[in-house]
Amino acid sequence: MKEKMELNEIIDEIFESLKFAKIKRSKFVTFMEQQDDPYVVLIACILSLRTNDTTTYPATMKMLQLAKTPQEMMNVDEEELAETIYPVGFYKNKAKQIIALSKKLVEEYDGKVPDSIDELLKFDGVGRKTANLVLAKGFNKPAICVDVHVHRIFNRLGLVKTETPEETEMKLREIIPEKYWIRLNTEFVTLGQNVCKPTKPMCPFCPINYYCKSNPNKDEE
Repeated sequence: MKEKMELNEIIDEIFESLKFAKIKRSKFVTFMEQQDDPYVVLIACILSLRTNDTTTYPATMKMLQLAKTPQEMMNVDEEELAETIYPVGFYKNKAKQIIALSKKLVEEYDGKVPDSIDELLKFDGVGRKTANLVLAKGFNKPAICVDVHVHRIFNRLGLVKTETPEETEMKLREIIPEKYWIRLNTEFVTLGQNVCKPTKPMCPFCPINYYCKSNPNKDEE
């Protein structure tokens, strides 16, 4: 019980520190944080896969000029959509996926994005990361969205020891209080993009370095 209480305290302090860290968010992260339309969250997240935010954001803005609803998107020419979202990674394949899922939403779901992870995973191009982000941002439902940043940082912190983002999600569901689930992705993606980078992490400037087992200066603190 003592260890569990200590872990909960550490997690509370980590999220409190991030809340007041004032790390600048990317335009795409800010955009997604402001969204409450499940469909926009869904198609924007698909664009973001394997693509950095500086490329994803303008591509998303251009895409939404073409269509903002499944009904509109299903009638967009696939080649036109591909040209519009270029140069996001796999832009041709993503254009095909977005139009196909839009058509499926209209024909099988009355044009409404389902609020179930099991239903969302039935769509081509939608994995657990995307499905959880739709639930969290689009429906304001507690869901843990784990991308490469979240996976990397929680392993560096030593709070999990996992090989894949999917494993990390399942472990985090066990140790992270539900009250933090929705904001978790935004906080840790921002930290990962600016401070806890894949290579050359800026540990001295990290607001949660005190709690990190990978911090090279931890023993001196």
